Amino acid sequence: MEGEREMQDRIEIIGVLDRYAEALDQRRWGLLEQVFAPDVDFDFGEWSAHSLPEAVATMRSYLDGCGPSQHLQGNYRVLLDGDRAKSRVYIRASHVGVGPAAGKSYEMTGEYEDELRRTPAGWRSVKRRARVFFELGSREVLGPG
Repeated sequence: MEGEREMQDRIEIIGVLDRYAEALDQRRWGLLEQVFAPDVDFDFGEWSAHSLPEAVATMRSYLDGCGPSQHLQGNYRVLLDGDRAKSRVYIRASHVGVGPAAGKSYEMTGEYEDELRRTPAGWRSVKRRARVFFELGSREVLGPG
């Protein structure tokens, strides 16, 4: 049976993962400091980054010129190991085009796999790997603003 601390850690980690979706959909880039460590390592297949500023710049290159988006996450799996944890969560991200891409949409489904550590400020992801299951629609909706 899981102890109270482990249950609280799981709740906090899921909150960290959800904060990522909120930051992207609201374009609140500073909120990502509550999700990732400054030296986070990203592997998104077609792009990688080795710091939070580098990762944010890349995310913005996809979303700043995009219309509304919604990143839905589910099927949370969290493995705790003291002050470290691993998580996996399914993602379904929908994006709507604006300007020249108005009327078009793009959707991606996949999975985020994170390695997290407890810091004085709370849980933070130190490594994220994304795996795409499938894509629908037009990537034309993504791009710089």
